[in-house]
Amino acid sequence: MVSTLPIAELRTGATPDDIGQVIRAVYRQVLGNAHVMDSERLVSAESMLADGSISVRDFVRAVAKSELYYNRFFSSTSSYRSVELNFKHLLGRAPLDQSEVSKHVQTYTNEGFDADIDSYIDSDEYQEAFGENTVPFFRGTSSPVGQKQVGYNRMAALIRGAAETSSAVKDSNLYSVANNSTNQISAPSSRGTGTADATGKRFKIVVSGQTFGARRRLANTTFIVDGDDMTPQIKRINKTSGRIVSITEIN
Repeated sequence: MVSTLPIAELRTGATPDDIGQVIRAVYRQVLGNAHVMDSERLVSAESMLADGSISVRDFVRAVAKSELYYNRFFSSTSSYRSVELNFKHLLGRAPLDQSEVSKHVQTYTNEGFDADIDSYIDSDEYQEAFGENTVPFFRGTSSPVGQKQVGYNRMAALIRGAAETSSAVKDSNLYSVANNSTNQISAPSSRGTGTADATGKRFKIVVSGQTFGARRRLANTTFIVDGDDMTPQIKRINKTSGRIVSITEIN
């Protein structure tokens, strides 16, 4: 069963202690239980939250767009893992299907890191679930009526308990999303590695507008890559100004 922590909300008339609890809850949620040193804290954003200049949602955005978040969850992980963690940290759930994953991979590739973070925090889903002053929380035990069991299973695979540290796992937990299969729920690994092995997985990446050299531009290009090679391939696509159209798993 997915473990949750108490919901943290910044209410009118909050005391300094209340504000401090909310700040700690944001760091814990957005940074995946990572230890934050004093030198890494966003002091200016914390002060703005404390004096009412920004909302909790604005503070979540500041943490998610920070160099600390980028270095922990983008530059050092695979593209699939980055998308998984964004869903987990910012929307409190796992991605439900391949179209959600592809959409965010494309946003990051074509529009950049900040735009992709905004796409989660500015979404109607975020507003409806958390509003302006509730810290995002894991929603696996409060899923909408009618949601398929596969959604809960993926949530359980992605969130391995309240003490889990997101940065301890570098590989994707949810390659099953690509072919619409499900995840089996298993006990958390004591070594923190309970991931779905990407070995043997292959993906088709369709790219439009890619250039080769100074003159040659193709309307569409298809790449077949192993799961472990997806991030390096996406980086090569970026360098040639290509736009990712879709990413699908193939047999």
